[in-house]
Formats: sequence, structure tokens, C-alpha cells
Amino acid sequence: MMNLFRKKKKIDINSITIPTFNWVLRQKNEGLYQWSNKEETKALSVNFFNIPPDLPTINNTEFLRKFYRERLKNSQGGIIEVDVVDLSGFKAVKTIMKFPQNPGMVYLSSYTIPFKDYSFVIKIQAPEVGVSGVRDSVIFNKLLAKGEVNFVDEGIENWFYDPYDATITDGIRMNKSEQEIYDEEFPEHPLSVSRKLFRQVEKEIKFGKELYDTPKFEK
Repeated sequence: MMNLFRKKKKIDINSITIPTFNWVLRQKNEGLYQWSNKEETKALSVNFFNIPPDLPTINNTEFLRKFYRERLKNSQGGIIEVDVVDLSGFKAVKTIMKFPQNPGMVYLSSYTIPFKDYSFVIKIQAPEVGVSGVRDSVIFNKLLAKGEVNFVDEGIENWFYDPYDATITDGIRMNKSEQEIYDEEFPEHPLSVSRKLFRQVEKEIKFGKELYDTPKFEK
């Protein structure tokens, strides 16, 4: 006879599964799984937060972009991408950000998957290692030769920009070499690698059945 009182499966960090690229598991607890590649130059993690999300919204993308810009001011980070995407029927906030290091940049990509009372965050952290700035230099010189960027008294014109708001002219901003169209030209660059790995995550992520009946984040 069917058990009408079967206990509902608990929602926890194992309620989602993602590809881990044969990386080495470095940390494992009830709120965090973290892996790194064998060179230990990149990290992949899944976080589970057993509390309501601190996102202001998932239905207003422009407000989200302003929200992340404000959060990044104190950490001197810059936006490369902030968008709301669909992961197997679940809404998620996708972000790619960059932070200065010495030398180069660290790229932090994430998916935040909110529910009413929980959230999951998938992250890839990929710093520039070894010789940095090659991608920037090659693309800058190409665009300079085409007249698409220029040196001016104030510095460089048409190189740095906010990907969503042309009126923003201060702070750490994206540069034109970080556009996705150049990833194929620089496949080993940490930003190219991060985007490639996240495309695989998008295709292969799996959600436990218990999440389909869980109240969604509706703000």
C-alpha cells in the first residue's frame, strides 16, 4: 500500500548537483562544497544558505545591476555581467565580476539560485596567473589601429565602460578585451575558462525533486 505519509526529503546542499570537471574536492560541509583544479589556480564551489535570500529582487534586472554596482564600490570590483537566467526551469542571477590583484585581475563568476527560504550559490574563482595583461594588450592594439580606442589627455578613450550604462565613467569597469567575442582567441584566459565552464554548468545542473515543490523567491 502506498505510504500517504512519506516524509518529504530535506532540502540541503545535495539538492542540486553540478559538473565538477574532475577537480579535487578540497572542502565539504553542510553549507559548502569546494573543488580546485590540479594546479590549484581555479576554484569551484557550491554554497547552501538555509536562510531567506538577501537579494532585493529577481524580477527587475536593472535594479539588480544597480544593487551589485553599489556592493562592489567598497571592494573596488567591476561588473562584466549581471543578468537573470533560466537554469532548468529555475530563475537564477548570473554575475561575472572582476577584482584587482597584483598583478592582473581575479574573475568571480556566480549563479545565485534563490528560493523563498533558502538559496544556492555556485561560484568559479579564476585569477590571472603568470604573465597577465596579454589579452588586454593584444586587443587594445588592434582597436587602436582601427581607431576604435584612442589616447587622450585624460588617459584612454572608449576602452573602459559599464556594460549596461554608458553614463557611468568612474570606478573599476569592464574593458573591451573582456567581451565574450574574444574568448575563442584567448581560450586559456581565466575569463574565457570561466565562461566555458559555466556553459557546461548550465547544461548539466540538476535539481532534486524536492525543489520543484519548494516556494519560489518572488520579489
